Formats: sequence, C-alpha cells, structure tokens
Amino acid sequence: MDIRVKIGSRLKELRTEKGLSQEKFSFLCELDRTYIASIEQGKRNVSVANIEKIAKALDISVYEFFNFNIFK
Repeated sequence: MDIRVKIGSRLKELRTEKGLSQEKFSFLCELDRTYIASIEQGKRNVSVANIEKIAKALDISVYEFFNFNIFK
C-alpha cells in the first residue's frame, strides 16, 4: 500500500473518531478542506510541517499518528 494512502486512511480514522467533519478539522489545523480531502483520498504527498499541524489538531503527537500497525 502506498504511504500516501496509509496516511490518508489513518487521518480519516482519527478525524472521524473525534467526530470532526473535514470542514471543522481543516479549520483546526489551518489547512484547506479540499487539501484534507485529497490527503484522505491518498492523492497528496503531505509535508512534514503539515503532518505536524494535523497531529496537533488531533491533539496527538506525530509519533502517535504513525504508531499504528498500518505503518509497520
């Protein structure tokens, strides 16, 4: 599985667990909603800086974001 698809899948899982819409989540991490949607679809090559913004908006560390079986 492509790393972009893995990151998108993980993001969508964590976002929906928090009960956040893409719109609300994009506001929290100060990224465009269409950008979040394209990450979740595995279409974006996400920068490290944006992964950090995403993790902060989810109230988790970058380590926690990637500490998941799909990345092992």
